[in-house]
Amino acid sequence: MAYVGIQTQQRRNNMRSMILLLLFPALVLVLAYVAYLFIYAGNLDTGSNFFDPYLLQYFSVNVAPYVILLVGIWFLIAYWANTAIIKNAVGSRPLERKENMRIYNLVENLCMQTGMKMPQVNIIPDNSLNAFASGINEKTYTVTLTQGIIDKLNDQELESVIAHELMHIRNRDVRVLIVSIIFVGIFAMISQIGFRMMLYSNLGKSRDSKNGGGQAIIYLVVILVSVVGYLCTLMMRFAISRKREYMADAGAAEMTKNPLALASALRKISGNPNVGAVAAREDIAQLFIEHPLQKKKSFMNNLFATHPPIQKRIEILERF
Repeated sequence: MAYVGIQTQQRRNNMRSMILLLLFPALVLVLAYVAYLFIYAGNLDTGSNFFDPYLLQYFSVNVAPYVILLVGIWFLIAYWANTAIIKNAVGSRPLERKENMRIYNLVENLCMQTGMKMPQVNIIPDNSLNAFASGINEKTYTVTLTQGIIDKLNDQELESVIAHELMHIRNRDVRVLIVSIIFVGIFAMISQIGFRMMLYSNLGKSRDSKNGGGQAIIYLVVILVSVVGYLCTLMMRFAISRKREYMADAGAAEMTKNPLALASALRKISGNPNVGAVAAREDIAQLFIEHPLQKKKSFMNNLFATHPPIQKRIEILERF
């Protein structure tokens, strides 16, 4: 793998963040327009097509502003509340300095070495071995460790894991991931709303009526469009996910001058990465040093995996 400097990686991730910020709302607007065409276009003009000027103008004036407003509100809520959302999802809490001086010494030494501001340190009361970094700025940057990884790794191994997470912060990987999580959540929410609308509507009572059939079409279109959007956002997220782990591994090895310690830590982590609190949170699971939702190895699972194979990461570190 070709070497990429820290500043180059930061610039790339900043650019990816901007692209995601622009691409996701654009995708929402396109899918909203498609749904609008399916639901209303037939009533306005039976001969209209996708680029009909009248439909485009009507949509841009009467629909698009509300779509943008909803996306903006969702983004602002998620932007300010992402730390609390992640903490609640994984069941973490702040790790006090007096509670574990060993961890604070390791984190502080690495931060002083690299000129970084000390991030918050959280702990998950779980016996699994895993860790992750999160946050979007210096006020919210956080390194979270499980109780198991603190108890079962020696100082060199634990230092290398912390260095790996600090590299995610330095490379601004965490910012890209948080942005992608926010927008993937939009489509997940729309899909759930559409599905529940179908479940709890009175379609069963009016199945044979013209009105009931129209409602069914509307709900199906909403679900179809939101699912397509959700799959598109997942594909975008996977495209930026995998290389970040190799970069963080390489950065941690350079920071600690001990690649074998990280290789040893990853080998131990691979034996028990499953954090119980995130058993159903695929969006949060991608943050961890090793994906905590183990799946059977198959072509499809490897295709959609957010992390490269841990054995391959170990082999690269051992040849570092």
